[in-house]
Amino acid sequence: MFAAVTGTLIEWYDYALYGAAAGLVIAPLFFAGTDTGATMAAFLTFAVGFIARPVGGLVIGHIGDAMGRRPAMLITIILMGIATVGIGALPTAQAIGALAPVLLVLLRLIQGMGAGAELAGAMTIVAEFAPPKRKGLYTSLVLSTPPAGIALATAAFLAAA
Repeated sequence: MFAAVTGTLIEWYDYALYGAAAGLVIAPLFFAGTDTGATMAAFLTFAVGFIARPVGGLVIGHIGDAMGRRPAMLITIILMGIATVGIGALPTAQAIGALAPVLLVLLRLIQGMGAGAELAGAMTIVAEFAPPKRKGLYTSLVLSTPPAGIALATAAFLAAA
């Protein structure tokens, strides 16, 4: 239960932090052009993560069914970790040109796949290991964690601003 809630909190914190930073930080670093065009491009990269979520749920959900929930959860954590660190370490458009936004979109696809599989996987693994009379309570705790991660990301961005 603790691992599922903590993992969900961290993954949604990472995901929401990108959304908060998209217009203000990502746009000028990775996209040339007018302020409006760069901001729209940055928000489109945010949308790419949402588009990839169902794909991640399908692919990693299948892995969870075939190989077990724990390996599937480990894959989601690795995907999110690689994507988040990769986005943080990605050179800007000024440094590597047009390759920067291409790599950013690729990393957002990976991050979206991880996030799409993580929440459903965490709820499934908690439901499988929860005491029979507590399944609803335990899975509801996992489901209530994404808004907490989003709130933490918003608070962190507010503190940094």
